[in-house]
Amino acid sequence: MANPIKINNPLFAKHEITLSVLPLYLNHPIISGNKAYKLKYNLQEAKNLRHKTILTFGGAFSNHIHAAAAACKEARFNAIGIIRGEETLPLNPTLSFARQCGMQLHYVDRESYRTKTSPAFLEKLQQQFGEFYLIPEGGSNSPGVQGCTEILSNSDHSQYDLICCPCGTGATLAGISLSLKPNRQALGFAALKGGEFLQAQVAQFREQLGPTPSSSSEPTANFKIITDYHFGGFAKTNPELMHFAGQFEKQTAIPLDPVYTAKMMYGIYDLAKKGFFKAGTSLLAIHTGGLQGRRK
Repeated sequence: MANPIKINNPLFAKHEITLSVLPLYLNHPIISGNKAYKLKYNLQEAKNLRHKTILTFGGAFSNHIHAAAAACKEARFNAIGIIRGEETLPLNPTLSFARQCGMQLHYVDRESYRTKTSPAFLEKLQQQFGEFYLIPEGGSNSPGVQGCTEILSNSDHSQYDLICCPCGTGATLAGISLSLKPNRQALGFAALKGGEFLQAQVAQFREQLGPTPSSSSEPTANFKIITDYHFGGFAKTNPELMHFAGQFEKQTAIPLDPVYTAKMMYGIYDLAKKGFFKAGTSLLAIHTGGLQGRRK
């Protein structure tokens, strides 16, 4: 488990706050970041149920597809990736890697992809591919949330007042919030436009999982969604964000991905400038990985 890295910056000294980064991308060379945690109990459940095939979903640049392909190869599962959109050749690095890992890629149009959770669509997939263990897009289900409750378990995070993480589906934030110590709070930075729904989504994930050995008894007030730093929508960026990410990496030697972690870190710096954090606040930012998406 990688140790937190303290960020030294005059901005934080000026506002009397501290920021450290938990670099989950260092935990595994390929199945890195939060994906390892989301996949852990899903693969364990598939094994318990004696499944031989994993089927999951993602876009053409999906961190989840990349990690799931590698994890299935390592665990000796057959893997099927249902990919949003049409096949484009040559394959990009994400899909090329997934295929090299043995994942069978099956493309569906965007309209059909929107129905991926419907019984009719899933039945059609079962008729086409036979029996499989289903992992939803992003690994965001109860086993995925259960895995995310362990993100903080190997380190003493009692010295941090706020735990920050990027938010796509809310599953990682749900797991983190369940594992928080009393009087601590989690901040989720929405990576997509219209992320207000995530507050209810995170609460739903928490309810579905129920109590766990590491779960906090704190009410859902121990997490909050920040929706101001999506930069136009999911996977969208602008020169300001990219400049910030480049400067941050130059100053800290910590690489950021433009989809998730760059937006979170930009948000933390901007909120600090605006005096959002009380003096004396100690923050821990979870670097959830996603660096494979930076490849050209």
